[in-house]
Amino acid sequence: MEQHNPSQLSLSVQLPDDETFASFYPGDNALLLTALKNAAIGQGDDVIYLWGSEGSGRSHLLHATCAEANDSGQAAAYVPLDLHHMMNPAMLDGMENMPLICIDSLESIAGNQQWEQALFNLYNRCLEKKAHTELTNCLIFTGNNSPKNLAISLQDLVSRLEWGTGYKINLLDDEAKLGALQLRAQLRGFKLPVEVGRFLLNRLSREMAMLLKTLDHLDSASIAAQRKLTIPFVKETLHL
Repeated sequence: MEQHNPSQLSLSVQLPDDETFASFYPGDNALLLTALKNAAIGQGDDVIYLWGSEGSGRSHLLHATCAEANDSGQAAAYVPLDLHHMMNPAMLDGMENMPLICIDSLESIAGNQQWEQALFNLYNRCLEKKAHTELTNCLIFTGNNSPKNLAISLQDLVSRLEWGTGYKINLLDDEAKLGALQLRAQLRGFKLPVEVGRFLLNRLSREMAMLLKTLDHLDSASIAAQRKLTIPFVKETLHL
């Protein structure tokens, strides 16, 4: 479905309100964040490919880029390919007219001939548009691996993806994860004591999505119990 104004998204996908650049802890990804912020306002690279493992924040970054584009008055299309079974590749027709096109989770359609060809054609239409008009757009792709390791069958598409500016999302170390948890707490309106954050990192999975979900649960539980977020309270709430 083509998007007609900045407040709409392809497939009527609702962006999470809390997945913005302000809520993404940068770690060692400053260059990537700058590139995406430039893309959101119609500047910088024409094609960006970013990749990282599950939980690295790929979708968060695309949501943030679309939100930034909308805030600046730019229209943006977001296509979550992990939902490709609910979509038709024909939805990409005409999308080259969008200033910002974000294609998420390329690995989901690897080996699917129809989707690979449709994405290749979209890429070429964007190139042709740039060559024949003054209007430009930005294509941003994400995957869980580098283009040549995505198991994409259409080698011409792999080559196109490699033409773009590539960024690997650098995962957060433990100190940066603590910073990310404290940022999440700050955005939710409470303070996460350092010792509580370290306790969570030492006792729970270090996967960021799970850590953030647990922190949200602890915040809600502390409000309900009218108790401060302390290690004894965390142990009691999480049955540790």
